[in-house]
Amino acid sequence: MSWRRGQAYSQDLRERVMRAIDGGLGVYAGAEVFGVSVSYIYKALGRRRSTGETMARSQRGHQKQKLAPYHAAISQRVAAHPDETIEELRVWLVSSYGVSVSTGGMWNTLKRLGLTLKKSRSTRPNKSVPMSPKPAPRGAAASPS
Repeated sequence: MSWRRGQAYSQDLRERVMRAIDGGLGVYAGAEVFGVSVSYIYKALGRRRSTGETMARSQRGHQKQKLAPYHAAISQRVAAHPDETIEELRVWLVSSYGVSVSTGGMWNTLKRLGLTLKKSRSTRPNKSVPMSPKPAPRGAAASPS
């Protein structure tokens, strides 16, 4: 298994890098030997010097899905009212459950649930005539403007 971006280095690798640097291996040579960045080594050394920590800290930034407890209710609502807009769903959530969510958050939840909102074509089109004139035949002279 290889390292992926956003994933912490293993504790074993951290210890081997620190041991090698403490043993006299240069930072640039250590980075090349262990396949880590020079920046990582300097940051790890600085953190060890200032706090004594050598273990990886917990990853931050992962938020729980705000609407996860309401997935079943949202699915039932969309099935019962397929012509509702995103805004109408948001108003329903606030009035029924007291949960406010952004338009993007609602879209992401619907996408996560595999639900789509398709509006019915109950209204006639806005225009019944073409908006652009038909092109002139080839070789015809352009009309003066």
